[in-house]
Amino acid sequence: MRRVTVSVLVAVAISAAASAQASRLPAQSRAASSTSLVAQVKVSASEFKFVLSKKSAKRGLVTFKVTNVGKLSHDFEIKGRKTRMLSHGQSVTLRVTFLRKGAYPYKCTVPGHAAAGMKGVFTIT
Repeated sequence: MRRVTVSVLVAVAISAAASAQASRLPAQSRAASSTSLVAQVKVSASEFKFVLSKKSAKRGLVTFKVTNVGKLSHDFEIKGRKTRMLSHGQSVTLRVTFLRKGAYPYKCTVPGHAAAGMKGVFTIT
């Protein structure tokens, strides 16, 4: 009788430990995905401004999806990387890796556009 009781207790303990471990796994995987090193930022270019969906991101890879919603041609430059010239309605993706925290200026390189307001600062935290 004593062996049966011990066996039942061991089986219950193993079952409880497995259940507790299973309930922890989703929380751990959610935490890992929320600390992802990839950020996506949508950039709308028009006369004469940029509108970014996010003004900051954590260190790592940042994917800028730049869309020209204006009538004139525009491009987007940040950290020495630049898109091609975009006509009305065109989009392009620019991937930039940021390894250090800081403020990174961006601008349109068409002459006179940055002076007219097509510039800003993107922050890496």
